[in-house]
Amino acid sequence: MFDTMLNQLGPWLKGEGPQSDIVISSRIRLARNISGFPFITRASDVDRQRIEETVYRAVTHVHEKNDLYEVDLEPLSQIQRQMLVERQLISREIAETQGPRAVYIANDESYSIMVNEEDHLRMHALTCGLDLYKVWERINTLDDHLESHIPYAFSKELGYLTACPTNVGTGMRVSVMMHLPALSLSQELDKVFRGLSKLNLAVRGIYGEGSQALGEFYQISNQITLGRSEMELIEQVKEIVERIVQYERKARQALKEPNEEALLDKASRALGILQTARSMSSEEAMHLLSTLRLAVNMKLLDVPSISLINELLLFTQPAHLQQMSGTELTPPNRDISRAQYLRKRLAVISGS
Repeated sequence: MFDTMLNQLGPWLKGEGPQSDIVISSRIRLARNISGFPFITRASDVDRQRIEETVYRAVTHVHEKNDLYEVDLEPLSQIQRQMLVERQLISREIAETQGPRAVYIANDESYSIMVNEEDHLRMHALTCGLDLYKVWERINTLDDHLESHIPYAFSKELGYLTACPTNVGTGMRVSVMMHLPALSLSQELDKVFRGLSKLNLAVRGIYGEGSQALGEFYQISNQITLGRSEMELIEQVKEIVERIVQYERKARQALKEPNEEALLDKASRALGILQTARSMSSEEAMHLLSTLRLAVNMKLLDVPSISLINELLLFTQPAHLQQMSGTELTPPNRDISRAQYLRKRLAVISGS
């Protein structure tokens, strides 16, 4: 499975879809628990194993085995688990915890089902660009199929019961990953983010809760699910994201008109460093690729393609580098390997 993944990009990184110059991906996650079992914080290993068996039976009723990777997370190496985190297929929480836990991953990586994370089931679907309705159709269909075989913990008054009170109700987290370099350069991000907090929307780093924002990539998501329907949550996030897209576009235009040569120079230097550096940290690579991505989307540079930039953003992450090398690397050796990979992939690229 991991070798196959090293030869493909998840659908959320193709650089296509509505507003894809600013919106990297759309994702919807549903949290569900199985009636009759304790929440994970109180579940024994025997409970967890029985939960896995219950989900396995349901999944095999819903899907052909060839459609999904069934992955037992416990025996995986730390690098393999981190690679799944980097591909947005599992959470950092389930990667770092202990005990029986698993994930089912669609062959095309368009969705996954985590078992024994914070809740018994956490399923999520992803796609590229701002396309929340498409993602909702996919995850809602999957949820309906599973619910026909699994007795979910549900209250008529509260909705779906979850381990964290903020997820009670729909159990839904709607999130959109955005690239906002112009708002960052124009010092407008803090104002935008303060406005989001007043609307009960959260801003997180590229890997979700608790992760650091690198390269001006941010995840925007709802914080509260209780008292809102699924469509209300989707429409709220979509409306706000569309507004942020407009702000970012205006900021890009405002930067371009008086500073086009300076922006082109910065992007050309970023490309030159990426093509020639002998050692590079993950943070530096993210920032340089972010600069390059902005320049290509603003048509200041013709190359590289957005899909290639997105590929480089993923494959220069620590776990991907180590999985490709077939061994664990020290941080200095990762920096050397990262620079080598970038030089190789960008060898035939020249700026306009």
